Amino acid sequence: MEWKNISLENGDGWALLTIQRPQVMNALNRETLDELEQALDRVEQNEEVRVLVLTGAGEKAFVAGADIKELRRLESATEAETLACRGQALFSRLEELDKPVIMAINGYALGGGCELAMSGDILLASENARFGQPEVNLGILPGYGGTQRMARLLGKTTAKHLCLTGEMIDAKEALRLGLVQKVVPAEELLPEAKRLASLLAGKAPIAMKYIKKAVNEGAETDLQRGLRLEASYFGVSFHTQDRLEGMDAFLEKRKPNFQGK
Repeated sequence: MEWKNISLENGDGWALLTIQRPQVMNALNRETLDELEQALDRVEQNEEVRVLVLTGAGEKAFVAGADIKELRRLESATEAETLACRGQALFSRLEELDKPVIMAINGYALGGGCELAMSGDILLASENARFGQPEVNLGILPGYGGTQRMARLLGKTTAKHLCLTGEMIDAKEALRLGLVQKVVPAEELLPEAKRLASLLAGKAPIAMKYIKKAVNEGAETDLQRGLRLEASYFGVSFHTQDRLEGMDAFLEKRKPNFQGK
């Protein structure tokens, strides 16, 4: 399938999804959201793809936000709410994907771009990356999950500060706050993302799926319920061929060959 605004490249056990609108700093419009949905369909259905890497085209921006010209044409609160729900559903789908999602943030990640980044599992940033939720400067608030994911990731007071002021933070500050896990020079970003993707592609797919579910679902409940959830998924992982392969490989001092079964 040929897309206008994105590209999807398959590697060895991973896929690289690139938002290709550098002329508008990879801003998200409805057409791009449609294409991202289609790309996720393909990634979900391809068993050979065990890890997804997502980045933006060009050297300036990961995603600089939503398409403001398109937002300006919205005529009612109902229309705006519908668009917000659509973006939230797409980013939640990314967050809940059965496969690890690595965000390679190569520049501005503002508004919808910051919200997109926060839906990933592992966030890598180039030294020139910038993050922020500047919607307040447009007379609106984040609509694709920014207030909710940021509060859960960084705490309520930090989320309120960034959303109320609309201020940007650099990659170094994002690392200090825990928004990203690693910062590298711009030229090393994609190689590092692919290295990490290759590393994860060699892990047990079913175990990674349930690690994501345990963390995502357990974080929204109390500790005891979270522990019960973990124990349940731990039990599920034992009912797999991968568990036998992993333990046999350890005892035989060899590299495991996980099949996702």
